[in-house]
Amino acid sequence: MEAPILAAAAETTGKQLRASSSKWRRLLTIAATVLPLQAHAAGAAGPCLRGINLSGAEFGEPGGTVFKDYAYPSEETIAYFQKKGMNTVRLPFQWERLQPELGQSLNEDELQRLKDTVALLRKHKMTIILDPHNYAYYKKVQIGTAPVTTLAFADFWTRLAAEFSDQPDIVFGLMNEPHDISAKKWLEAANTAIRGIRAVGANNYVLVPGTRWTGAHSWQSGDDDANGTVMLGIKDARKNFGYEVHQYFDSDSSGTKDECSGNDKAKQAILDMSDWARKNDTKLLLGEFGVSQAPECVAGLKDVLGAMQDDGDVWLGWTYWVAGDWWPETEPLNVQPHDGKDRKQLAALQAAAKAPAPDKAACRLMAK
Repeated sequence: MEAPILAAAAETTGKQLRASSSKWRRLLTIAATVLPLQAHAAGAAGPCLRGINLSGAEFGEPGGTVFKDYAYPSEETIAYFQKKGMNTVRLPFQWERLQPELGQSLNEDELQRLKDTVALLRKHKMTIILDPHNYAYYKKVQIGTAPVTTLAFADFWTRLAAEFSDQPDIVFGLMNEPHDISAKKWLEAANTAIRGIRAVGANNYVLVPGTRWTGAHSWQSGDDDANGTVMLGIKDARKNFGYEVHQYFDSDSSGTKDECSGNDKAKQAILDMSDWARKNDTKLLLGEFGVSQAPECVAGLKDVLGAMQDDGDVWLGWTYWVAGDWWPETEPLNVQPHDGKDRKQLAALQAAAKAPAPDKAACRLMAK
């Protein structure tokens, strides 16, 4: 009798396994359908960093007198943008003021002014992007050309990183808008600086621009010297970096005109960058972008902000250009308030700043 019992048991077990297998196939099919939807929903949570460039400390020629030739942002200005929902400030400054002589110590007075400003920004719960606003030049000499060697650039970043090492709200933006330098030459300088940053034990997030003004619209132009190809050669022992791009809305994407005939081009550039970042498993920051108050320009601004919100899986954040205590009302792209009045671009920026956001854990920027 045992054999028939075992056979029956085997048959029953086989039916159960087939039923179980069929059930799992159905579950896997459902999962394959649902998971992409969940990933898209996570992306729709938008970027972590939503902010503004508070410009002024990069003004003037090297040297100069603070609050006469250049200025750091006031607490009033910082508080204004915090109230608008922004959580990030990109803080431009001059390399030459912070390090008057290559290879030498940072200027104590200027460093203290920078630290005091960081303290104000921190008081208002801002993430701070430190931005040497030098276009890959020091005293009009291009990085990679003696005496402004790649090692001199790395020395600067080694000293600065040591001052702000492992502060989770400090991001290192390597350089503003390198230009007239090949991507390969700039890659060498960027990698040397990153090695210096990590050598002093700083695990802060690093933002890497490309060359050609780090334009999003031109990111994949330049044949074998294209940013989109060459800058994939970035090496970071901590693997804690992303890419910074800029995009304007005028005809030549320069941001020097108050028209926005490049609205569609700007949005397409953002979408193309999203595809590039997703393909290469990396993150992006739109470090500069701006429009005038014209209704059609504000509409273009909304479209670009919406595109980044939709592609929040690859867009780390954005910082609008520009505001700052010394920016005049006549500057078209400026969103610094005057006489207590908001600029018209602010409505779009405020809505984007307060759009759904990822949770804090997902926005952690410090390498473990």
